[in-house]
Amino acid sequence: MGATLQCCAMRAVLFDFDFTLADSEKAIVQCVNHALTKMGLREASPEEIRQGIGLSLDAIYELLTGRNGEGTRRFRALFIEHADRVMADGTSLYPWVSRTIATLRARGLELGIVTTKRRYRVVEVLGREDLLPEFRVIVGADMVRRTKPDPEPLEVALEVLRLEPAEVLYVGDNAVDAMAAGAAGVPFAGVLTGTTPGEELMRLGAVAVLETAAAVPELVARTHSFGTASPSDRRHPRG
Repeated sequence: MGATLQCCAMRAVLFDFDFTLADSEKAIVQCVNHALTKMGLREASPEEIRQGIGLSLDAIYELLTGRNGEGTRRFRALFIEHADRVMADGTSLYPWVSRTIATLRARGLELGIVTTKRRYRVVEVLGREDLLPEFRVIVGADMVRRTKPDPEPLEVALEVLRLEPAEVLYVGDNAVDAMAAGAAGVPFAGVLTGTTPGEELMRLGAVAVLETAAAVPELVARTHSFGTASPSDRRHPRG
């Protein structure tokens, strides 16, 4: 059972990045296949790779090859090497992101990002879009020992914000986002812009499942007005 949204308690919204605020699928496909072919392995299809977006690089390698161990370290290094060349240019924010961020900030909410991407990649994209100052905290995979679904990245963000889990909403598209939120005791809202079905996100404790994160301000407004998310919020309001 996931944590619930408490009336008037919310002070911050944390977002996942890939498939929640941004689309970098083509660049990720390119980087994965660069690494695989350099290792003498077959290329993976875009759909195979899509299923791993949002996971750690180690988990992506195991998902695509069925292997772990020493190969994981080389895959990670080759991916990062190529991503440093192509990832920022190959990442675009969804068109509603700027408006959504402005709305949430106007309501006095702190904002942050908790992602399996490396922090500097997110910083580069947000800086390019003039949105970096809007985010109080950005936690990337290069800042923690254990990535999602472990709660450590969310716990780091909570420490920076000096907030309790019940004062924060985490928004993401992937099962690992929901599991990390559950382990950290943070209320979780799922979005359908990734590959995880809404039913799975609900099963993992989502307080709501939204078409896109553009609907987060509406969810926050209803929560502040009426208390804990109602059964109708747990459907799929469009964003």
